[in-house]
Amino acid sequence: MITRFMNLEWKQFFRSSYWQKSIAINVLMVFLALYFITIFLALGVGLFPLLEKFYPEADPFTQVNNFVFYWLLGDLMMRFFLQKLPVMDVKPLLVLPLKKSKIVRYVLNKSALSFFNVLPLFAIVPFSLFLLAKDYDSLQVAVWAVSMLVFALIINFLNFIIESKSSETEFAFLPILLFVSGLLALNHFNVISFSGIIAASVNAIVASPWMVSIPILVLVAIYWINFKMLIGKLFIDGSLKKATKEVAVSDLAWTRKLGAIAPFLQLDLKLLWRNKRPRSTLLMLVLCLFYGLIFYPNPTYQGMPGFYVFVGVFITGIFMINFGQFIPAWDSGYYSMLMSQNIKYKQYLDSKYKLMMASAVLLFVLSVPYVYFGWEILLVHFAAMVYNIGVNTHVLLYGGSFNRKKIDLDKSAAFNYQGTGAVQWLIGLPLLLLPIILFYIPYKFINFEAGVATLVVLGLFGMVFHQKLMKIIVQRYKNKKHEMIAAFSQSNS
Repeated sequence: MITRFMNLEWKQFFRSSYWQKSIAINVLMVFLALYFITIFLALGVGLFPLLEKFYPEADPFTQVNNFVFYWLLGDLMMRFFLQKLPVMDVKPLLVLPLKKSKIVRYVLNKSALSFFNVLPLFAIVPFSLFLLAKDYDSLQVAVWAVSMLVFALIINFLNFIIESKSSETEFAFLPILLFVSGLLALNHFNVISFSGIIAASVNAIVASPWMVSIPILVLVAIYWINFKMLIGKLFIDGSLKKATKEVAVSDLAWTRKLGAIAPFLQLDLKLLWRNKRPRSTLLMLVLCLFYGLIFYPNPTYQGMPGFYVFVGVFITGIFMINFGQFIPAWDSGYYSMLMSQNIKYKQYLDSKYKLMMASAVLLFVLSVPYVYFGWEILLVHFAAMVYNIGVNTHVLLYGGSFNRKKIDLDKSAAFNYQGTGAVQWLIGLPLLLLPIILFYIPYKFINFEAGVATLVVLGLFGMVFHQKLMKIIVQRYKNKKHEMIAAFSQSNS
């Protein structure tokens, strides 16, 4: 049965229309995986000599356990933000004579073989070999290695429980950040020495090998909790029954003054307000407005106007970046219906442009208090706003024609990578790096005002030639219309 499940997933992946679009990002992920493997391998090889060097009076085998607490917290944070529960399209299987327990066990067991569980082995195994070469007791070394692997699996399944509970909130990452920060603070100020408690526990397990059964029992318990949670949600009509909520109704009459784009603008505004992921993106703007406080008061960045440009583009363009990079995937759930209507592509895309333009102006106005740190910062923000409206909006609209992945609007935006492909990674280069380069060249050879003027002029050129640019963009969307419809009709699992 396991081989049958694996065969189905393999076929689904390679037969999907978007898998070739993911080749670039998959190659990038392979390089990242090799990078982390190299780091962990180097850590495993060099850990014993490093412990001998920095803690000459301590036993390296005992000293390493003092860092297990920090490893567990770091592992939990990394998994929470990067690891998702392996999924498979189970609806077609639920009408077949298959036990739900087999499907759930397959999904959970598949997660045990994830890269996050294999990665620690590249550090654990070399360090264990060093211990054996130094004539440490082979049984104790084996028990220690097994314990580290069991801890990794406990974090693996614990992460899924935390994700399941926290995904119901708008800012799903805040509880885990507060929890981890609280533990680190308690440990740092010696209120509760968690690092000492865990180190003592690991030392006790190594001294009494039978005690390794305790973390194994904890692992079994957490696995069972995950199993019960998943099997309780595995119903064929589970996605058909929607929670009933009272929606604040507004006819958005003021948008009718905008002419032909009004219906599409109303659709976007309602999408932003009524759905979890776009609404989360909207709420995150409030936090991003304070991004400048990281750089402007910091003496390190004084006299580095390139950072001012980066912050200015980011603050005045945060909405258009978050919203624009997923055009038209926001409408992927009903894109085929939308395209079957008697509408003009230009009106559809122009409504997106007007929304992004209005957001840049609004965010610039809200960022005016940064003038407290100097008039040049306000000037850079103004230039960044003009550049965003004239250049980055068109870059985002054109880049959207390459989107092929569907987005679930009911998922939280926080560290949600659904719908993310090579396009979203590559488009960040012209959005954020190009304006810095365009500013820095005239700034370096002429002066500060010349760099600001360059951004303003380029932005104005984009506004003047907006109609011509839109013709090119609209034609691109028309050429890829049916390809996008076919891709959005498929699952991203």
